[in-house]
Amino acid sequence: MSAASAKSPNWTAISATAGGLWLAGLAALIAIAPRSEDGIEWFEQISPGGWMAWSLPVALFFYIIAGLLVLFTLLAIRFPETPRRGVLRIETTRGDRLFITLLGSALIHLGWLFFFGAPVWWALAICLVYAVAVFRWV
Repeated sequence: MSAASAKSPNWTAISATAGGLWLAGLAALIAIAPRSEDGIEWFEQISPGGWMAWSLPVALFFYIIAGLLVLFTLLAIRFPETPRRGVLRIETTRGDRLFITLLGSALIHLGWLFFFGAPVWWALAICLVYAVAVFRWV
């Protein structure tokens, strides 16, 4: 079989399947969240007595990170890229820029908590601007 006659993958189906699985996992996470008569108990443990305090926000945080890793893997397969040099003068790929964004966002949140305390909504807004800047210029 020649390379010209090789069938290319159906990326629409792959994307729809990955998105559907991600949404199904999100629905499952919300379904197992502790509830009271007032609604979801956001900060109660999902698994009482477990080895880690898995509250819904903690589980969503790790679920979103895992989803980003899957998304970036699919993007790397579908749209291969060559590393580029940005303002840091090092070669970076999308995955490198994601790592820099996550690391910087953690530091921004820790700094916000140190100087201002909770809530961290403004730190999240700063992190979104930071992420756009990293993906644009780094």
